[in-house]
Amino acid sequence: MTIPTEPIGSIPRPQELMDGVRRFTEGRMSKHQLEALYQNAVRDTIERFEGTNSPVITDGEQSKPSFATYPIHALHNIVPGGVTVAFADGHTRQLPRLTGGPFQFGTYASYYLDEAKKYAKVPVKQAVISISMLSLLYPGEEIPGYSKKEFMRDLLNECVVDIRMCLQKGAHNVQIDFTEGRLALKLDPSGQLLKIFLDLNNQVLDRFSADERKRIGVHTCPGGDQDSTHSADVDYAKFIPEFLQLSAGNFYFQLTSEKDRPGVLQIIRDSKKPDQMIFVGVTNPISSQVETPEEVKAHVLEAARFIPLDRLGTTDDCGFSPFGDDTSTSRDIAFDKIRARVAGTEMAAAELGA
Repeated sequence: MTIPTEPIGSIPRPQELMDGVRRFTEGRMSKHQLEALYQNAVRDTIERFEGTNSPVITDGEQSKPSFATYPIHALHNIVPGGVTVAFADGHTRQLPRLTGGPFQFGTYASYYLDEAKKYAKVPVKQAVISISMLSLLYPGEEIPGYSKKEFMRDLLNECVVDIRMCLQKGAHNVQIDFTEGRLALKLDPSGQLLKIFLDLNNQVLDRFSADERKRIGVHTCPGGDQDSTHSADVDYAKFIPEFLQLSAGNFYFQLTSEKDRPGVLQIIRDSKKPDQMIFVGVTNPISSQVETPEEVKAHVLEAARFIPLDRLGTTDDCGFSPFGDDTSTSRDIAFDKIRARVAGTEMAAAELGA
């Protein structure tokens, strides 16, 4: 018996790369030199990923400015000053805002996939940002000559293209990052904002066949960044039944850091559809304490009490460094946690098979 195990996406960047990005921003490094640093970081990340025996890897999002803004980085019609998200420790992240249309991605996720596949010897998954997150780019006031309706039409088409290109170029699967899901309930406890977000994502998913949706998943977490979260205080009980209405094949849950894991697992069990794959988080990226394989095994055995074995997988609670400037976790710790996830999952599979 085997239990699938996959990462979420990001890995902390090497210090050399982070220094290079700063020098490039200051005009003290050429674009060619920066691209060389990106390539080195991707190559090193993949080599270290494969060294953990992980059966599925990512490029660690080494050359993404952030998990959320890769499609719009350096676009001429994007400026600072958009929606601000507050984290529990007091720090904030701010999205840019759109100033005009038409809207089109500047970079598609398949670009990162192509680069990763140059070096990878095992399957590569690709993370993409959700349509609901990008919908927040449109400002509160109407943009002259470019209506919200026109923007949403263009955005929907671009998000579909982003996923389809990854599938066509051989991604093991595609993961939609939906970290704003729980946040939606925090901002609007009535649930109306969450319903809008879910409807938008289903409009994207409905553009794909049933077989294609088996290779598309959605990730939820309370927004790990700089060892803090933005919505961990939102009750999963209000979120999970709605979340599992998405027309995706795979669902990736932050779980390790939840206070009541059995309670969450019971909600997942009672809400999931028979054909949905459930990947439960078994490592906590915003904790510097490295889990042991035995601790991971215990988490898997716990989850197996609620989720059918043929529908159960493991993952990390979140990406380790979803924003390019996050230095709260070291690369060594990230790969140690991944190594424990892989080993612990294998131990649990062996025990369950016995």
